[in-house]
Amino acid sequence: MDNPAGHSINNILKRTRMNPGTLNFDGVDYLDGKSSDPNILKLMQGTPPAPGAQIRFEDDGFLDFPQIRWTLSHLRELVPTVNVWRGGAAVSDLGAVNSNTSAAIEALVFDDLHGQKRTWNESLVDTYTDGMVVLHKGKRVFERYMGALQAQRPHACFSITKSYVGTLAATLIHEGVLSAQHKVPFYLPAMARTAYADATLRDVLDMQIGVDYSELYSDPKAQIWDYCRAGGVRPRLPGYAGPDNFYDFLLTLRQQGEHGQAFSYKTVNTELLCWIIKQVTGSPLTDMLSERLWSRLGCEQDAYLTVDSIGVPFGGGGLNASLRDLARFGELMRCDGAWQGQQLIPAEVVTDIRRGADKAKFAKAGYSLLAGYSYRNMWWVSHNDLGVFEARGIHGQRLYVAPAAELVIARFASHPIAASAANDPITLAAFPALGRMLMDS
Repeated sequence: MDNPAGHSINNILKRTRMNPGTLNFDGVDYLDGKSSDPNILKLMQGTPPAPGAQIRFEDDGFLDFPQIRWTLSHLRELVPTVNVWRGGAAVSDLGAVNSNTSAAIEALVFDDLHGQKRTWNESLVDTYTDGMVVLHKGKRVFERYMGALQAQRPHACFSITKSYVGTLAATLIHEGVLSAQHKVPFYLPAMARTAYADATLRDVLDMQIGVDYSELYSDPKAQIWDYCRAGGVRPRLPGYAGPDNFYDFLLTLRQQGEHGQAFSYKTVNTELLCWIIKQVTGSPLTDMLSERLWSRLGCEQDAYLTVDSIGVPFGGGGLNASLRDLARFGELMRCDGAWQGQQLIPAEVVTDIRRGADKAKFAKAGYSLLAGYSYRNMWWVSHNDLGVFEARGIHGQRLYVAPAAELVIARFASHPIAASAANDPITLAAFPALGRMLMDS
């Protein structure tokens, strides 16, 4: 569908609500994965783009749908960022996609969690996939780019960032640089007057913090948006008088409930963890990611992180990376931290992640689609027969590691609904089906 000059994106959405080419979520019709393609809508095309196709940070609509389908592949054009350098090493080889295997994957048929039969290709469209790379035994067997994404272009990872941070923190604990049993004020005395006064680093790593803070993305008054405004990830409204950076925001948080009793997913916990890492090591997240991962994995592209007004990287969700480089991290974790004969992450760290944490504490959070899961070192652990552990991000970002199937799936998406529950009925069926198909091939 065209986006005629002078018509707003919202008007296009209204005109197509009752027509073919839409999907319904919670009683609301959205353009489907094909009709919302940013190239079809001509988002940010033209010199200059038509008024209804312009996407600007200050308008605070860049994460609205369908604008988000362009934004997540172009975030650097909207907010300040800093590079994660890939170093000077040669690019590591992921092999060439075999056309026969790729065709077999495209034709895969599975039942989603609602009992509806789908093909693999249909599942990509219906989860608003921007791109996917599938590795089997360390080699590419499937690769696809859609919408605004290209192979060389970094895409927003959102909370997949957390799993990178958690892995680095767990490595520092293994090395004796950090202690999981120390309380937060041991590292950051200023936090003694906040929600984290009696919280241990282990509580933080496993998201078992009692803090008065809401992460309900559908609620415009949730504190997640205050946090984003403090960090410059969302524009500040006229008269804004809140915190000016991530650190100042963390100092405002107050306790609600006990620590260590139940899983409670809060992005601010990862931000705090990044502050501790920087305080103890003196190394910002960008440098640590470059030195320990990007420069040693033979990544193809620099990654980047969004930064706040004082240059602090957005550790809770600011990483942007290319799809193949995300897949390389997944393969590293599948291989117990080993990469081309070098141990980049201690095997004991990966084993601890795969072992998971207390499933009963996780169950208290009420994730009905993730029954039997736990959360360890900022990874989602399935405890299923494929040994799956995942990094997950809003709007459909996923790094899926299935050791028993020798499988890694890296997916970027721009789903209209932030919460993973909107795409999980497809994703949680599609990915294991692919794993079992490859195991049997």
